[in-house]
Formats: sequence, C-alpha cells, structure tokens
Amino acid sequence: MKNVLLQGKDVERTFYQGKTKNQVLDGVNVDIYEKDFTVIMGSSGAGKSTLLYALSGMDQISGGRVAYKGQELGSMKEREMARLRAEEFGFVFQQTHLVSNLTLLENVLVAGYVSNKESVSDIQNRAKMLLEQMGVSEARDRFPSKVSGGEAQRTAIARAMIGKPGILFADEPTGALNRSNTTGVLDLLTELNRQGQSILMVTHDMRAAVRGNRVLYLEDGKIIDELNLSAYGELQEKQRENEINAWLGKMQW
Repeated sequence: MKNVLLQGKDVERTFYQGKTKNQVLDGVNVDIYEKDFTVIMGSSGAGKSTLLYALSGMDQISGGRVAYKGQELGSMKEREMARLRAEEFGFVFQQTHLVSNLTLLENVLVAGYVSNKESVSDIQNRAKMLLEQMGVSEARDRFPSKVSGGEAQRTAIARAMIGKPGILFADEPTGALNRSNTTGVLDLLTELNRQGQSILMVTHDMRAAVRGNRVLYLEDGKIIDELNLSAYGELQEKQRENEINAWLGKMQW
C-alpha cells in the first residue's frame, strides 16, 4: 500500500480577464504517492503547469484543498508556507533561473542555507557532492553564462535537491535542451527516483514521459485518466513508448 504524499481535493483555479471567466482547473482530485515518478500530460492549455503550481503552493487555488503529508496548505500562514517550500519542496523549471553573478556552487549553496536543515559545513559538503553526482563538479566555480544548457539544468537539479526535499516538482525540465542534454537530465531524475525521491513532472515530451511509473492525463482542467507502469528500465523504453502512445491515442492527444 503506497503512502499518499500530496493530495488535491476538488482543486479549482479560475482566472478573470475583465468579465471573462477562465476555469483552468475544474475540481481536480488527485493523490501523489511517496517514491513515485508521476507525470502529468495533456494538450496545450489543459492546465498542466497550473496544476503543478497549485499542488506545490506556488499558486493560490480558487477552491478545494491541497494537503502535503496530511497538512492543508491553505491553513498555513505565509511564513509556514515559505518554510515548507524551502524545506520539503524542490523545484526544477524549463528555465534554470540560476543567479547570473553567482557560480554554480554558490547557486546551490544559497538554496542550502535557505533550507537551514544542516550546519554550514554539512551544506557545503552536500552541495559539492550533489554537483559531482550531477556531473558538473569540474564547472562548479564557473558562472551560469559560461556553461552549457545541460550543465546549467543539472545544477538546477542539484539546487533543488540540496534541502533533501520530500517531493521534487519539475515543469518541462527538458523543454529548452537538445537531445543529448535531455537524456542526461532524464537519467539524473530517473536515478534520483530509484534512490527513493518522489517526483511530480509536467511534460509534453515522450522521452520524458516514459521515465515515469504513473502518467496522469489532464483535459479541460480535469484528470480524466491515468496509466500505471512498472519502474523505468532502458530495455523497456520502446515498449513503454508504444504503450503510452496507444493510451494517449485514446485520449485523442
């Protein structure tokens, strides 16, 4: 029996343009399980990123509730929510959002100091270890403008992992990368998941989707179906791709 890590109940998100109402999320009900690699897919404009932001507390919902480990985000004060995001949530986006005048190592260290879970020396050691694990240790003293897109994104993953998050949120993490860098980043995310890291990822890329063990399909602001798979293994990749494609075909993706 899997443990529910993150739960959305009747989640709504409404935007207004003048008097025009845009219901982006329409009563979403979803459970995200511990140690799963969960993928959210759907057509453009379906509300995938909006759902990710709603579940992570980055965006305020219009209705319903979101709970992390049983604690409702809506009941938290602003300081409590900021602490939760710093200590329990890790974020990776399509753009790395690295600070341009800090080195790769300094970008990771700053996030570690914010999480404040360990001593300064422990944070420094962990940052160096993570950059080595991500394959960018040799570039750790360079600035973001002096490294490749793949190196910058792998640094962003290290930054997201420095606080030992309970869940890693990834919004199109390979959207700005070429094929070889995409593979490298996906390999890192897959390995983190094998080590027990819970991941929730939004993607439109089949190369990314096959890495998940659970795929959710969002349409018109609602989750209409899900596909459950075994853990990822390279030998299964084509089979997984065919299975997901067949399933997406039923969704008219």
